[in-house]
Amino acid sequence: MKAALSSVTENQLQDNEFLRDVLEGLGGSRKTLPCKYLYDEVGSRLFEEICDSNDYYLTRNEADIFAIHLDKIAERIGPEALLIEPGAGNCEKVESLLAALDSPKGYYPIDISPEILLDAERRIKNGLPGMQVWSEVGDFTLAEVWDNLISVPSRKRVVFFPGSTIGNFEPLEAERLLELFASNLSPGDGLVIGTDLVKDSVTLERAYNDSDHITEKFNLNILQRINNELGANFDLSLFAHRAFYHSLRQRVEMHLVCLKSHSVSIADTRIDFIEGETIHTENSHKYSIAGFNSLLTRSGFEPVCFWQDPAETYVIHYAQAI
Repeated sequence: MKAALSSVTENQLQDNEFLRDVLEGLGGSRKTLPCKYLYDEVGSRLFEEICDSNDYYLTRNEADIFAIHLDKIAERIGPEALLIEPGAGNCEKVESLLAALDSPKGYYPIDISPEILLDAERRIKNGLPGMQVWSEVGDFTLAEVWDNLISVPSRKRVVFFPGSTIGNFEPLEAERLLELFASNLSPGDGLVIGTDLVKDSVTLERAYNDSDHITEKFNLNILQRINNELGANFDLSLFAHRAFYHSLRQRVEMHLVCLKSHSVSIADTRIDFIEGETIHTENSHKYSIAGFNSLLTRSGFEPVCFWQDPAETYVIHYAQAI
């Protein structure tokens, strides 16, 4: 059932991107919310907890790759590199890599959460005294957020995009994002990027339905954020977390399931929910090595090499801009 938007003015929508995206996403016959809004300060902290959970193997296996192959990755990146991290979060993953690099020019984190970014900048400066840090607050999928990068001196730029974050994007969106990365690099500049491999549904679904229910809290937090920032009246007890593997699309889908038919008010706009209806909040696409190499090639990169964890469940790719 489509929401009536007449009570919200055009000026309100133009001035508040979050409001516009929420009303647009929940106003269709298939309700969705952009996954980037999961990562406010609370959501980012919860995601850190997810990464530490026993069921969420991705962070652990990616960390194994960096622990085993750190010197090789640093050698491949080369000397005097500026490391750029879109969606930097707490910067925990990049710290050891920065320390291993040969005379790095500095670190350029981009994140939508200014609080998380400020903490991350302090972490890097405390852990690596003398490291130059240029922080950028914003949505790294937007071209204008990259504009200030032009003023940062560097011999070589390398985009660092771990965590299988690329899997959150639809294939065409992922291609466009990689094209955006490539457009801010020169030929020979690098990309270090993590992807989760296609595997059995039991392992995948356990990772997104952790036994400590942290992912459930993370998913529901987007409704609490809408309440807090847009004055909505979501009753979180009327929604349940659901995550499952869609084998044909090779992705884990994350939803919020409505448990009882009811209505919600957002900025004086009524949104109707039917029992059993879902809000689709996030995807996590899984790739084969060959499939991701093809995506890199279409996006302006040349695949160079990759490293895997001992169980061969996860991959760190290195590619260079063409």
